Amino acid sequence: MTMLGVLRPGHCQLRVLDLEESVNFYTKIFGLVETGRDAAGRVYFKCHDERDHHSFIIREADRAGMDFYAFKVRDKATLEQLDADLRAYGVATERIPAGELLETGERVRFRIPTGHTMELYAEKTAVGDGLGYVNPDVIIEDRKGISPLRLDHWQIHGADLDASRDLFTKVLGFSLVEKILGEDGQTDMAVWLSCSTKAHDIAFVRDERNDTLHHASFLLETWEQVLRAADLMGKYRVSIDNGPLRHGITRGTTIYSFDPSGNRLETFCGGYHFYPDMQPYTWTWDELGSAIFYHTRALNERFLTVVT
Repeated sequence: MTMLGVLRPGHCQLRVLDLEESVNFYTKIFGLVETGRDAAGRVYFKCHDERDHHSFIIREADRAGMDFYAFKVRDKATLEQLDADLRAYGVATERIPAGELLETGERVRFRIPTGHTMELYAEKTAVGDGLGYVNPDVIIEDRKGISPLRLDHWQIHGADLDASRDLFTKVLGFSLVEKILGEDGQTDMAVWLSCSTKAHDIAFVRDERNDTLHHASFLLETWEQVLRAADLMGKYRVSIDNGPLRHGITRGTTIYSFDPSGNRLETFCGGYHFYPDMQPYTWTWDELGSAIFYHTRALNERFLTVVT
């Protein structure tokens, strides 16, 4: 846990095949709030309960997937220190100037061994949640669609899981929370890492396909809201991959679905609290089904193979 270092997932930039179709999906069905558009054609969104200007960006492209993943850090001094720590560890970094993304300060960009592009940043304009900061109400009215609380985590795939895991734990201060061992009983096939007291902020899965996304996850408040999300997906004919179900790993409840471009999304609820003095949970290969979907103990082929 590094609440004075890396704070949380801050934003990500997703590629979509049809921009306006995707804007309609993410606002009317998924229930995100559009907060801006820029000269590069990117569209910015936040969840209702988030206070910073955006957490989710989309751009039109000829293939789906994620461009980059960003974590917010405590302050500018922390950003400078982590940049120096990364370079000392042998990781090349690049400075992205303030304003390159709307309402966002300078970012430190770097590539990790699984091929993914990561960013750290300290500053983003706070636009609030609409409740105010003095004597706030507790209900945000006029919410549309599924309306998640926040961007929660990502699961990403690549070959060199070990080196990416070590970079996150040894340099960025993440904790190992859970892992799945391979058939040999030794190799980490998947790891769940946290920079907070959440069950995870990012997950890595060993996969020969570098720089790929399995899913971006958004948090819901209750199991009833997960069921409501499933009802809305049924109503609007959203493609559901799996769920509603419970994970063995993290104990969270979940639905996996696809946006119109084929990017997988998770609507997630629950999960236990984790602290750095806790021993990580380990799952063996023969219990893989229970680890992922505790109720059915079964994984469909699409869940195992489809990434963007």
